[in-house]
Amino acid sequence: MTQYECRVAHPYRLDLTVSALRRESTNIVDVLTSDRQYIRAVHTLRGPVIARVAQLHPEVLTITLDGDAREHRRTLALVRRMLGFDRDLADFYHGAAQITWLVPLAERMRGVKPPRYPTLWEACVNAIVFQQISLRAASAIMRRLIVALCPPVDSDGLSLYTFPDVETFLAARDDVLLAAGLSLGKRSTLRRVAEALQERELTEVMLEKRASPDAAALLCGIKGIGPWTATVILLRGLGRLDVFPMNDTSVTRNLALVSRSDRIDVDDLLQALSPQQGMLYYHLLLARLEARGDLGIPSQSLAID
Repeated sequence: MTQYECRVAHPYRLDLTVSALRRESTNIVDVLTSDRQYIRAVHTLRGPVIARVAQLHPEVLTITLDGDAREHRRTLALVRRMLGFDRDLADFYHGAAQITWLVPLAERMRGVKPPRYPTLWEACVNAIVFQQISLRAASAIMRRLIVALCPPVDSDGLSLYTFPDVETFLAARDDVLLAAGLSLGKRSTLRRVAEALQERELTEVMLEKRASPDAAALLCGIKGIGPWTATVILLRGLGRLDVFPMNDTSVTRNLALVSRSDRIDVDDLLQALSPQQGMLYYHLLLARLEARGDLGIPSQSLAID
């Protein structure tokens, strides 16, 4: 077990960033404790490494890693990536300050950083599972899928789950995936993505080298991935803030909730927040969680149904 201290770009709030990452408190991979620590079991070739992250100072995070020391450097880099330690959001805050109805939300959520999944595969799975269904329904499917494919890891009496890797998913029986709640269409799309990643027909490097429109077009070349899914993958998987998931009914509802108007010109709004308009997605998500009383609360240990 080794402890590290990492500086973060101010302002920074761990609880808000983890809330944006996990979406719901029922997430069993990304855990927020009652004392506002973030805990995750990270899959490595030498077994899981348990990462515990605490914010004891506004500009410093304390990270404790428990597992094979040879995997610590890689795990630390993943945690930095996932929690947006170094992201400067000056452009977003400047744009938000010009939008009257957005100012109060931006102030309440000040310090949230754009989270990023540790792998392209995890980003793809989340985007595909969350296609065209409610947040809660998709979260329940993800829980069942993870529990079915990955055994829990004990950490001081706490059961943690790693995220199933490509090989684990491809080896899963169809009836197991069906029981988790994955439709035929989503199972097929996930298999196509897993095979593309396994054969290196799709890699993170390929996407990183491309501007966002070209990267989205590459993702849309996989049957079952449309513009919305590609945008979410770029936003949550590659940390691209110059994209925003359009034609999203949830986003539309959240915009109306925050602005108290159904006449928002979305194109003008995104232009005002460019080139970091993707942060609006996270602020609207946090506003919805806040309205439901699910913002920053400790992770729940719920039965998998």
